Amino acid sequence: MSDRISHQGLRGKVMSADDAAQLIKPGDQIGFSGFTGAGYPKEMPGAIARRITEATERGEEFRINVLTGASTAPELDGVLAETGGVNWRAPYQSDPTLRGKINDGTTYYSDIHLSHSGQMTTQGFFGPVDVAIVEAVRIKEDGSIVPSSSVGNSVNYLQAAERIIIEVNEWQSAELEGMHDIWLPGLPPARQIIPIEESGQRIGKAAIDIDPAKVVAVVETNAPDRNSPFKPLDEDSKRIAGHLIDFFEHEVAQGRLPENLLPLQSGVGNIANAVLAGLLDSKFENLTSYTEVIQDGMIELLDNGTMSVASATSFALSPDAADRMNEKASDYAKKIILRPQEVSNHAEVIRRLGVISCNGLIEADIYGNVNSTHIMGTKMMNGLGGSGDFTRNAYISTFVSPSTAKGGDISAIVPMVSHVDHTEHDVMVIITEQGLADLRGLAPRQRAKVVIDKCAHPDYKEALTEYVERAEKQPKVGMHTPHDLREALGWHQRFLETGSMKA
Repeated sequence: MSDRISHQGLRGKVMSADDAAQLIKPGDQIGFSGFTGAGYPKEMPGAIARRITEATERGEEFRINVLTGASTAPELDGVLAETGGVNWRAPYQSDPTLRGKINDGTTYYSDIHLSHSGQMTTQGFFGPVDVAIVEAVRIKEDGSIVPSSSVGNSVNYLQAAERIIIEVNEWQSAELEGMHDIWLPGLPPARQIIPIEESGQRIGKAAIDIDPAKVVAVVETNAPDRNSPFKPLDEDSKRIAGHLIDFFEHEVAQGRLPENLLPLQSGVGNIANAVLAGLLDSKFENLTSYTEVIQDGMIELLDNGTMSVASATSFALSPDAADRMNEKASDYAKKIILRPQEVSNHAEVIRRLGVISCNGLIEADIYGNVNSTHIMGTKMMNGLGGSGDFTRNAYISTFVSPSTAKGGDISAIVPMVSHVDHTEHDVMVIITEQGLADLRGLAPRQRAKVVIDKCAHPDYKEALTEYVERAEKQPKVGMHTPHDLREALGWHQRFLETGSMKA
């Protein structure tokens, strides 16, 4: 019996994952912990998948709805998707198997702002939460639970669920206790002001209060998070990071940013992590972060003293960084705060602190609209994630991407995006390895010139310029945002037909 289960009543509910899975019913809506491959249940999803498979083999339909904080891992999204038993999924995913099920129509997918998903669950917009399955570091004497390496929407799911299953994972460091700051603003008309005035401010508890009477099972596990290594920095990533750091230095010189900048937000992925790594060699000191995910680059900034504090809802670490976190969790707890995503991604705090956002994109168009989610306009990649929360409310919003993909056959800068996630009204800065386009204060036609000149790959600059010139000559075209609607998505159509956007 694990010494991490201190509540006497819940010690008596320890069972195997397969036994606990028998408590799941067809049609159940399940809220899982987990955010970007951290803090998700390790055993229960596989046990539920086996239960679904057995039912399917008997000719019985067994499908469930799945809620999480964000993406999880093959051990959750992957194994459940393989069964074909996921009817509906929200709010963000990145698993290849699940992506395939979404794009072939097997699974319905609701791509929701991460800051909205928890409160929408609490308000009952998705229907009742039948079961919450949450990973914990330990269960305290009073029945409250200490989350593991993410918080995400766990608090919302635990509050809303009719039944609770807790996985207590001994792989996660017990010294994570004290890193979490559990607090929710509530619902209208009694919603409270979020009293956070600086990134390192704590306002809540270190554990999640639950009703122990709702706990139907406790499962003991010992398994690591999905900790994937980041790609080595390539020249394009280094150039993108260099352009952004030059921009920061210019903004400081103009008096628009303080010398230690403002709190930084960084999206998930190799390029965003490379930007953070670039700050290691910059002149900036005493940086802070108010973000959703802490990656290796941010840990390195904390380790060498360039960054003093980081607030997020989860980790997304390489195996080496995850081991370092487990070894020194008590030290990192002095510099890192993990909050519910309803707070980490909340517009109120992002705007108050003046967060500088940095997120990736699939494509941007010449007028500054950004597509973060859809390949060729119809196929879901991962989802919006928290990019909308931060972009819309940032003091300065930036997007980073290589200027081409697929060996140069796809241009990241196009005449018109095939799907819009972030409008021209919210996108302030676009950066590729080619350069940086500062779009603030520019009219559409002015933006088009800057985006083409600064961000487009040389193989596509002439074609983009010619597109604008032809659009301006179209009869009855408006000169505010000129488009040739017959040709606006022609680059995408050409790629689908020939495998390249090049003429």
